[in-house]
Amino acid sequence: MSNPVRVELEPAYILHTRAYKETSQIIEIFTPGFGRAGLVAKGARRPKSPFRGILNPFQPLRVSWSGRGELATLRQAETVNVADVMPGSSVMAGFYVNELLLKLLHRHDPHPDLFAHYSSLIGKLAEGESEDDGFIEKALRKFELELLQEIGYALDLERDALQQEPLRAEQLYEFRIDQGAVAVDTGGMDGLYFTGAELLLIGRLQLDDTDVLRKAKQLLRHVLDYYIGDKGLQTRRIAAAMKR
Repeated sequence: MSNPVRVELEPAYILHTRAYKETSQIIEIFTPGFGRAGLVAKGARRPKSPFRGILNPFQPLRVSWSGRGELATLRQAETVNVADVMPGSSVMAGFYVNELLLKLLHRHDPHPDLFAHYSSLIGKLAEGESEDDGFIEKALRKFELELLQEIGYALDLERDALQQEPLRAEQLYEFRIDQGAVAVDTGGMDGLYFTGAELLLIGRLQLDDTDVLRKAKQLLRHVLDYYIGDKGLQTRRIAAAMKR
């Protein structure tokens, strides 16, 4: 049996909540020091609960909990500051990122740098519209690359995987998840094909060109789907249904 833990006022964000028993909730949080953690918020759905109106996504919190095993007990939660209301154009992006963390992070595996990246992203999404039409897409691609690096699946977008030479701008490459960028003469019906210039720009987060931004989305979606598995992402299905 695991040793009991007691954590005091750890920075946190809520990734997901669900009802538990008659009046409680199970919450999934993301923290810098403890990674993803599952907590039981007892009585959180009662009208006079001290947790009422606090356990919301995208709200920076400090939380205290204690217990052992996969689900500890939430003892305290307080807001760090009043979070800006996230505009509608950003909400789905925020839920998408939360789902990525739920699917790809193991519980109790700290990623303090990723927490900082996540906090920065949520702040950007909450700022609202930007003069840059693609600012949400660019912010998501940046976070996806950071997430893959943090969990040990960093993409090498600088070198040919077989020849171990720098990518050549005009050369065509097939990106293979189990290898990386491999030089090819022509593209096929299946597979992911990019010019060296495109891969270099994606890896360096130089995504101002709309075609390069589209290619970055194609590449990262394919890679993330590979690691997420067959179940896929609920937020993608919801977004697709909304477009229809």
